[in-house]
Amino acid sequence: MSRNYMCSPYYGNQTQRHVHEVQGSVKLAELQEDPHGHRFATVSGQAIPIGSNDHYHEVRFCTDFYENHFHEFAGKTSGAIQVGDRHVHFLESVTSVNDGHKHAFRLATLIEDPTGD
Repeated sequence: MSRNYMCSPYYGNQTQRHVHEVQGSVKLAELQEDPHGHRFATVSGQAIPIGSNDHYHEVRFCTDFYENHFHEFAGKTSGAIQVGDRHVHFLESVTSVNDGHKHAFRLATLIEDPTGD
């Protein structure tokens, strides 16, 4: 992923493609020593086509801090999952290892273009 992946058009196409809001919390880690979690919020990258009828999004975030550490993630969503006349995406993965541990998480993006026609 490029540094400006969220704002740059893909494949030379100058038409901006839709994005999704992404927010959530990771699962607790260090359950025996120091149980804790983290939160995150971001906006996905623009839609990247999969074949002629689907697409996915790149997602990158840093969590909030807890006792002088945070975690990072970079990956991609599932294809589109229809919800009425809109769609969401699913993502299940783990964060980077920091402070000797990582966190699992799963999320559904927020719906695309919630205020559009």
